[in-house]
Amino acid sequence: MDEDGKRIEVEGLYQAYGDRQALADVTFSVAPREIVGFLGPNGGGKTTLFSILSTLIPVVDGTVRLLGYNLPREARAVRKYLGVVFQRPSLDGKLTVAENLRHHGHLYGLSGSSLTRRIREALEQLELADRSTDMVEILSGGLQRRAELAKAILHDPRLLLLDEPSTGLDVGVRRNVWEHVERLRQTKGVTVVLTTHIVDEAEMCDRVGVLDEGKLVVLDTPDALKKSMGGDVVTIYAFTPEKLRAKIYKQFGYNPVVVGRVLRVECYKGHEFVRDVVAAFPAEIRSVRFGKPTLEDVFVKLTGHSFKQEDT
Repeated sequence: MDEDGKRIEVEGLYQAYGDRQALADVTFSVAPREIVGFLGPNGGGKTTLFSILSTLIPVVDGTVRLLGYNLPREARAVRKYLGVVFQRPSLDGKLTVAENLRHHGHLYGLSGSSLTRRIREALEQLELADRSTDMVEILSGGLQRRAELAKAILHDPRLLLLDEPSTGLDVGVRRNVWEHVERLRQTKGVTVVLTTHIVDEAEMCDRVGVLDEGKLVVLDTPDALKKSMGGDVVTIYAFTPEKLRAKIYKQFGYNPVVVGRVLRVECYKGHEFVRDVVAAFPAEIRSVRFGKPTLEDVFVKLTGHSFKQEDT
């Protein structure tokens, strides 16, 4: 298979549920061995995009090519090359780790010594060999997530699709799972596409797409997205945000973005602006902080709202 046949290509993708537009003119491509994440709130379009890429729902309008296969016409043919980890657990808690993998292998036509070898390799790859005979229900959340990954790579997929892979995991376990994902990319050459609402997780991707209200607002490397902010980000917690926004604009020339009771200001030398704005309006500011831009700051700048608030 040539390199073009290993790519993911999406062009002009639309999807609606009744009167609600879930995806609107979404276009992007993913190169072989690349890890691309889609960041956004619930309702932003991530679940619909994941469902289409994993062939759970058909393409209604637009073009989707996975590894050289056209969807939905060749959905059945491409499924054997896909590894999918859903947001909700898909393991049987009453079976052991190895039993879950064995039954999953049967769905892909694997059996006998070949399947046994693949199970062993997958468990070793995810550092689960010593837990193969444990019942899934007694495993921690992190171990269960690794077992999900082991199941997904059992048939040597070329494309790994992950739906909110770190939901419910603490930071340490999340990084551990990501180390295994990166190892799969390096050793198996898999391409990874994932959805997430966790900024730290998006930071680990080669490129990040911001999805909001069904639109792909931007797709670029995390560093490029943060550099586009231009300086520091000052966050001001105010008693009357709109009034303070107008005063800051009049006195300093900055036009803050207001999200709830919080004002976000992009500026160079943020520490100097913090000093000046607190001196100018001490009675109107509850607290203030500044720092280098994050992907959450990028999201707020591009959409005018916080995806954390929408999630809640």
